Amino acid sequence: MALLQRVLKSMERIAPQSLAEHAWDNVGLLVEAPYPRTRVASTTPQRVFLTIDFTTAVVDEALNDPSVGVIIAYHPPIFRGMKRLLLKDTKQRMVLQCAAKGVSVYSPHTSCDSCEEGVNDWLLKGFGSAGTSRAFVPAENAPEGHEHAGKGRIFTFHQPTPVSQVIEQIKSHLGMKHVRAAIHPKHASNERLISTVGVWAGSGSEMVNHRADLFLTGEMGHHDVLEALEQNSTVVLCEHSNTERGYLSATLKPKLEALLAQDGGEAVEVIVSQTDKDPLVVV
Repeated sequence: MALLQRVLKSMERIAPQSLAEHAWDNVGLLVEAPYPRTRVASTTPQRVFLTIDFTTAVVDEALNDPSVGVIIAYHPPIFRGMKRLLLKDTKQRMVLQCAAKGVSVYSPHTSCDSCEEGVNDWLLKGFGSAGTSRAFVPAENAPEGHEHAGKGRIFTFHQPTPVSQVIEQIKSHLGMKHVRAAIHPKHASNERLISTVGVWAGSGSEMVNHRADLFLTGEMGHHDVLEALEQNSTVVLCEHSNTERGYLSATLKPKLEALLAQDGGEAVEVIVSQTDKDPLVVV
């Protein structure tokens, strides 16, 4: 079985496309290389390349490795319709480069958010076994193996926890020295402890329609932050892709490697981009 077909089969088990937000998202196979790369040597395994963002630096990194045959880009490089493919357009140029080099591109995006053991579940691992979680919006007709899938997560601590401790757990899990936080005065004074944490990887403004003592996400609009404070909630913002990137190495890489090793095909190595990073830094 060709590498691409093996990857598609495995990714459907990890993050079924039926869980994606098809009304606005663009998930699945986005670039199918007409002339796939062949193996460099019999002793060199084919590689699947993981990244959050699809940037020039990331594409160059992937294409400069002759063993890479498939790129899995969490954020879809093709999001809106394209009427033509021209080199002067950044996204179109990168898509053309991949096709020309024989590299296919797949994007799981919101199916990875909603699935079990997906991005949002990985975000919760910073709290360990200190509580329980469930989906904010459970998936309808969830596929087998993903019965608890759904949009976002709400985590409930077994013991209410000071906001300062919750923030330190978040920073430690994400490997960040600093986060942005809008702390409600009652949480800041410990008059009220944190019992529930709403988690929404990437852009989490939709969480304001729900209830939690603390909202953890990558980014949220200014007025949504104000509304959350009015609802007695604290907001912690970690920048968009910082809430997603750690999932690649911690969860997706080992799960994909395990499934590819079980399908009876040739050895495949899964690697994570070294140039992929959040564009925003604290200066």
